[in-house]
Amino acid sequence: MIFAFKIGFLDVTWVDLVDISLVAILLYQVYKLIRGSLAVNIFLGILALYLVYLIVRAAQMELLATILGQFMGVGVLAMIILFQPEIRKFLLLIGRSAEINRDNIFKSLTNWRSEHHDDFDIHELIEAVKTLKATHTGALIVFSHNIELKFYVETGDALDARVSKKLLLSIFNKHSPLHDGAVIIYKGRIKAARCVLPVSENDNLPSHFGLRHRSAIGMSELTDTLVLAISEETGRLILARNGKYLRGLKLKQVEQRILAYLRNEEPKTWEEMPDEDEAVEQEIKA
Repeated sequence: MIFAFKIGFLDVTWVDLVDISLVAILLYQVYKLIRGSLAVNIFLGILALYLVYLIVRAAQMELLATILGQFMGVGVLAMIILFQPEIRKFLLLIGRSAEINRDNIFKSLTNWRSEHHDDFDIHELIEAVKTLKATHTGALIVFSHNIELKFYVETGDALDARVSKKLLLSIFNKHSPLHDGAVIIYKGRIKAARCVLPVSENDNLPSHFGLRHRSAIGMSELTDTLVLAISEETGRLILARNGKYLRGLKLKQVEQRILAYLRNEEPKTWEEMPDEDEAVEQEIKA
């Protein structure tokens, strides 16, 4: 065993340093996952209690160590119950990362999925988006090219219908019972409407982003999807992917981005574009 250095009676090896670094990274990632929620206080309390338990056990206080040991044993089950939403989110992140890595490794074997389906008419969709923007009608549309998203589909009303302008306008009509939620499009068909999406907890998002925009970004953070959101107040549109978003896009650019996603031809990085109003101001100043 190769020793790195010695602290008193402790012999610290390079393996110990790697071990400590990995634990620190893991704890930091867990903290980032639950930051901003009430769970962070519970997590810090449990962590402090565990440190006390280690100190008591090292000091050989048998009675107190036994009591705290029993509590820590039950605490594992309690943590699973208390942190159920956070654990689920963590597992979704791992699963999403595994899905992305698998796609990269076996990309040559999955090229058959790169073609969008013939029954998906992108022009019908773009015409619907054009009308929704012009009338300031809120909309939330999820595109998935390789994951059925059963969990999210089951939160809404199943449709399994062909994508059409009239259907999308009917769904997102302000007086429609289906307008409050997201539409999920998979393999060129609308699988469900009024679906519930996870809301992003990113503190760096613009303050004027409403629930639709945050839901679009939250869905893109946890799944390998492309999400389109239209604001009901301003009619502004964003496209969300991998936790990042594009705004100020023209309809032709929106069409190109959607087709590139469905064909697995999208760019590796997304660079945020200026808002439409910001672009107009820049042109005026120029």
